[in-house]
Amino acid sequence: MVIIMSLLFASQQLHRFSSPKFTVPQRLFCHFYVLAVVWTTFLLCATWLYAYNMAPLVSLPLQYSTIASHLTGGSHTFSLHKSHSASAKQRYRAWLSVFLLLLMEVQALRRLIETIYVFKYSPSARMHILGYLTGIFFYTAAPLSLCCTFASEAFIFAANQVAEFIVKGKNQISNTEFDWWGFTSPLTKLRWYSWIGMTIFFWGWIHQRRCHAILGSLRENAEQARDYVIPYGDWFDYVSSPHYLAEIVIYGGLMVASGGEDLTIWLLFVFVVANLVFAAAETQRWYLHKFENYPRNRFTIIPFVY
Repeated sequence: MVIIMSLLFASQQLHRFSSPKFTVPQRLFCHFYVLAVVWTTFLLCATWLYAYNMAPLVSLPLQYSTIASHLTGGSHTFSLHKSHSASAKQRYRAWLSVFLLLLMEVQALRRLIETIYVFKYSPSARMHILGYLTGIFFYTAAPLSLCCTFASEAFIFAANQVAEFIVKGKNQISNTEFDWWGFTSPLTKLRWYSWIGMTIFFWGWIHQRRCHAILGSLRENAEQARDYVIPYGDWFDYVSSPHYLAEIVIYGGLMVASGGEDLTIWLLFVFVVANLVFAAAETQRWYLHKFENYPRNRFTIIPFVY
């Protein structure tokens, strides 16, 4: 984590003082989201297929100890109950990973569409090559962190399915009707915090879409693409970098949806917050330097706090 944050800090500082030959156009941001969509889609399909076949989430009857069970080998019953509980928890975590990857897929697809159709990057806008490589690393690691507990098992299962298809051929594999309910019903059994996290996720998702639309509208033609304009509307009325704030809300929603038990997702959230707070501070300084009439009542990234 410290190494990645140091790389990110260095990339932004090097961009200010280094030769243009160490930079790439900002329009290459689309590479991040192409990678995110392809990689997240693969992880989602592999994890979903693994969860459906190897971790069915069914309601198991609770095994309560009774006086009779204690008199007739209750310790054995208790040990079986603990085994079932552990197995049920693993199955639940598998389907939770599917849920989190679905949310990430929604985010990655929208960002890719925005990069292609909404944003008009200035021809002079560039980023340091180290920042580009950091972005590639992030969008490889972020989806993987949402399913890292089952990634290896899902990869092995998917590889075995492909190998079986190659060996047996299409005609030798049983042709069964696709079970939509079996693939989706376990998601309805997720706990309350997953749905609260999803609500937070889409709250940030909607506001980020609005803020990106505002930024994109400032450069609707080639002439405007060379100019910088003060944005107004939505969360821009409160902070200078509302799209960064929305990103923090989005990843905060993922963290809440996960139940907060996975250290990897916590590290992902901390990295996103540290990265975007620093970037927002740089953006705030740039706005104040660029525009004499910039609204002084706008906070940097967190309303009424910073």
